[in-house]
Amino acid sequence: MTDKPHPPALLMITELGGYPDFSGIYRAAGFDTRQIHTVRKAIRELKKLRPAVVVAEFNYQSDFRDRTSSLESLMAVLQKMPETEIIIFFEKEFEHQLQRLTDRFPVCLCLSYPIETARLEETINKLAEQFCR
Repeated sequence: MTDKPHPPALLMITELGGYPDFSGIYRAAGFDTRQIHTVRKAIRELKKLRPAVVVAEFNYQSDFRDRTSSLESLMAVLQKMPETEIIIFFEKEFEHQLQRLTDRFPVCLCLSYPIETARLEETINKLAEQFCR
C-alpha cells in the first residue's frame, strides 16, 4: 500500500480581515490550508511548514521608519523559499506603497479590495496545477 502524498500547504495570514473567508477556494483546489493572524507567528511557521503558497494582507504602516509594513519581514524570509508563490491583498489607496514592496520582492498576484473572487480562484487553480500534480 502506498502512502498518499500530503497536499501542498497554503498559509493564510489574516491580520485585519474584513473580507470573505477564501479557505474553501484554497481547499477545493487541493491545498492544505492554515491560517495565522500575525506576521510574527507566520514567520516562525514558514520555517516549519514551507508552504507552496502564502496569501497575506499588505497593511501599510506609516509609523515604520525604514519599511512600509510588517510584510517586508515576511518577504525577506520568503526570499529563501523561491518556490513559494505569494498573493497579496491590499487597499487601493496604498497601491503606491505596495509598489515599493513588489519592486523588491517577487509576487504572484496582488488584489485590491474588494477581492475579485473569480480572479483569485483562477490564480489558485493555476497554482494547484503547479503544486498539486
